[in-house]
Amino acid sequence: MELRQLRCFVAVAEESSFRRASERLHIVQPTVTLQIQRLEREVGAALFDRTTRPVSLTGSGLRLLPEARALLAAADRALEIARNEGAGPRKLLHLGTADGLGTRLDSVLGHLAEHRPDVRVELHEAPSWLRLQRVRDRTLDATFVRIYEEYRDLTLTTVWWERLVVVLPVGHPAANRPALRLEELRNLPLRLVNRADNPAFYDLILGFCQAAGFEPLLGKPFTTVQNTLAEIGFGDPTWGIFYEGAMQANPSSLVTHLPTDPPLQARTSLAVRDPNSELSQVLLEASRLAAGEQQQNFRNTV
Repeated sequence: MELRQLRCFVAVAEESSFRRASERLHIVQPTVTLQIQRLEREVGAALFDRTTRPVSLTGSGLRLLPEARALLAAADRALEIARNEGAGPRKLLHLGTADGLGTRLDSVLGHLAEHRPDVRVELHEAPSWLRLQRVRDRTLDATFVRIYEEYRDLTLTTVWWERLVVVLPVGHPAANRPALRLEELRNLPLRLVNRADNPAFYDLILGFCQAAGFEPLLGKPFTTVQNTLAEIGFGDPTWGIFYEGAMQANPSSLVTHLPTDPPLQARTSLAVRDPNSELSQVLLEASRLAAGEQQQNFRNTV
């Protein structure tokens, strides 16, 4: 059993797709298929049910998955220790991030570099549920996660609230308004992520619309920030709700974004397994400093 076989197995299991696993691992799909077949021969059982879409794990695959994750995590940590041998007593912090954290993430990393030069940060990006799972499995030390208030076996601490904005085509009649009430968009299709991909965000936005007195017309599902912004700006009339930080990180001349009346916000939390560990405390302090810095910058601009 080789590590590359396990990496392919875990990637397919987490992505539920051989194609997406190959994209994630940056190798061609036939290579992923070959590694999985070799692993199945060695195990003596099928690990995936290939007749379903998306691909699903068999009973043998379900039993192997946590063990494979643990083996890969141990191998990665052993490699990191070997790489750092003789480089001094620097601590390595594996930190999960979310799209659109923008200058807040810059501030967190800046505070860590200034006040804890003995800590080196390695950033990891993945869907929210997967980052939370990796903190549970100790593959990550911590992750920033939006909206979630709790998650089994983890401590989630709110570090800041982020404003949500409405995104419209630049030619929309309300594009130059200072703010917009959600109910004004009841007849325009909403670009929203599929609930299966991000249930927390889906339920949050649906709840905002219901509180405004309407059920939104759902248009084509959200894909990526860049593509969805381009389609809102260039395609059939639609609208969306985005994190303000995501708009700052993905400027587009095709759309405009404006705040809502009343304002909409979503929490960002730091998820850790042990809130009392030294690295958790360091990261929480850096996050709180970054949040305070952002709030001061906001006051200076209004």
